[in-house]
Amino acid sequence: MSKTALITGGTGGIGKAIAIELAKSGYQTVIVGRNQEKLKAITSEIEKLGVKCYGIKADLLQEDAPEKIIKELIDVFGQLDVLVNCAGLSKSGDFTEVSVEEWNRMFIVNARAPFFICREALPFLKKAEKAIVINIASVVGFKGYIHQSVYSSSKHALTGFTKVFAKEVQPFGIRVHLISPGGVATEMVTKMRPDINVKELIQPEEIAEIVHFIINCKGNGTIDQFYIRRYSGLAFD
Repeated sequence: MSKTALITGGTGGIGKAIAIELAKSGYQTVIVGRNQEKLKAITSEIEKLGVKCYGIKADLLQEDAPEKIIKELIDVFGQLDVLVNCAGLSKSGDFTEVSVEEWNRMFIVNARAPFFICREALPFLKKAEKAIVINIASVVGFKGYIHQSVYSSSKHALTGFTKVFAKEVQPFGIRVHLISPGGVATEMVTKMRPDINVKELIQPEEIAEIVHFIINCKGNGTIDQFYIRRYSGLAFD
């Protein structure tokens, strides 16, 4: 029986690359996004690879989005084997200029949504033969970057949750991984850091390759966290 993967933020950037990689590996894919046209486009692209793909239009800012997403996924496929929390919002600027609304939006999408999607998905992940959860954080989740206070705070929150969640679900055989990339060639990063040389950015497909490694790693060894830096960045910084 085919396995099923759920990817939030799957209509572009890292999420889209991961969705395509999972589809190439034979997974039925469920893509979550806010833009219906983008969902249709990526769904059509993935189905050309010979696997089922289903798009769920959802706004993670809505409190009931996690519950609705998992319910719709189970109604369609009846199972969940791989969960990738990739959706995210960013904000660049001095922390004194951040509004309460901006703070809330960032934390809702970057931290609250993954938390409750994991909670809603847990009963079904427990039934999977080898369930895997991958949370996409960021280098800012353990480093402090100037003018990225809210984004960094939200990714620190996601990193902290992932560490605890991994320990709590380990007895059920669920493997939880955290991927913390440096600058990736996405629209979000180029807006956050217009000073970065685009040619030096990590490609989304490189992150997808890490996901490919994770889902195919069947031995006794496991890697909890992946930190991927730009090659031009300082080693072991």
